Amino acid sequence: MYVRKKFPLISIIRFTGFNFTVFLVWSLFVYVMHSVFHDNWVEIPWLPISVIGTAVAFYVGFKNNQAYDRLWEARKIWGSIINDSRTWGSMVKAYVSNIFTETDVEKSIIKEEVRVLVYRHLAWLYALRSQLLIPTSWEHISQGRWSAKSTKKRMERFGVGLINDHNTEQNLKQLIPQNEYQDLINFTNTATQILDYQATQLHKLRTLDLVDDFRHMELQNILRAFYTHQGKCERIKKFPLPRQYANASQIFTNVFLFLLPFGMITEFHKLGESATWLAIPFGCIVAWVFIMMELVGDYSENPFEGLGNDIPMLALCRTIEIDLREMLGEEDIPPAIKPVNGILM
Repeated sequence: MYVRKKFPLISIIRFTGFNFTVFLVWSLFVYVMHSVFHDNWVEIPWLPISVIGTAVAFYVGFKNNQAYDRLWEARKIWGSIINDSRTWGSMVKAYVSNIFTETDVEKSIIKEEVRVLVYRHLAWLYALRSQLLIPTSWEHISQGRWSAKSTKKRMERFGVGLINDHNTEQNLKQLIPQNEYQDLINFTNTATQILDYQATQLHKLRTLDLVDDFRHMELQNILRAFYTHQGKCERIKKFPLPRQYANASQIFTNVFLFLLPFGMITEFHKLGESATWLAIPFGCIVAWVFIMMELVGDYSENPFEGLGNDIPMLALCRTIEIDLREMLGEEDIPPAIKPVNGILM
C-alpha cells in the first residue's frame, strides 16, 4: 500500500514507461509514414476515433470501479480480522478461568492455555497471509517471460521484496506447539486446520470446565467469524475480475491507441504542414492518460498479489500481534512494520 501523499515523477515513469515508449515509437513511425507517403496518405477523420476514445474511457472507468471494489472489500475484510482478533484475545483472557471448576486449577496452567490459544491465532494470521500470496494463473507474475521478469523486479522495488519478511514456517514454529507443527504444515489449507485446532482446544477446555457453555459458544462464534473472513479473502484471491471485462478493456485501449496517431496527424495537418509534428506530443499526452487509467485498474484488481498496491497484510498481522502480546503482558514485543520507499506491506 502506497502511503505517501504524492507519487514521485520517477515512479510514474517506471509505472507507465514501457507502454508509453511503445506508443511513442508507433506515433513516430506513423508520422514518418505520413511524411514519406504524403500524397497517398489516407486521412482518418477524428470523429470516429473520438467516439472510440469515449467508449473506451467509459469501459476503463467501469473496470477501475470494479477493481477498486475488490481492493476496498479486501481492506474491509482485514479490518474485521483486526477487530475480531482483538476480541478473541480479550475474550480468551477473560473467559478461560477456574471459576466453574470443582477444584482450583493452577494459574500457570490457565495462563499457558490462554497463551497457546492466542499464539495459535497469530499463526493463523501469518498462514492466511502466506496462502493469499501464492500466485494464481491470472496474476502478473504468472504471465509471459517479460511480464514475469518485470513483475519480479516490481516486487523487489515496490512489493514484498522491500521487507526482510520472516519465513512462514519459522513463524509457525514459534507460534504453535511443536507437536502440532508438522501436521499443520502438511495440510492443503493450513489456515483452515489451525482454526480447527482452536476449536478442538476449546472443546478440551469445556470438558475441563475451564469455560462454561455460554463462554464456549461465544468463543466458537469468534472462530466462525474467522472462517468467514478467510473465505471472503479466498473468494477475492481465487475468483479474478472476470477476464472478459479485464482483457476487453486492454484490447479496446490498444485499438484506440493504435488509431490515435492517424487521427492526430489528420487534425494537425489541417493547421498546415509545419504543424503536423504537433500530433506526436499531443498524441502522447492523450495516450499517457489512457495508459495510466488502464494500468491503475490492471494493478488494483488483485489485492493479494505481493505488489505495492496490495493490502498491507504483513503490517496488519504485526499490529494484531503487538496488541495480543501486550494483552498477555509480554515485554519482548516485535516492532511495527514501517513503510519502505513509501510502500507499506
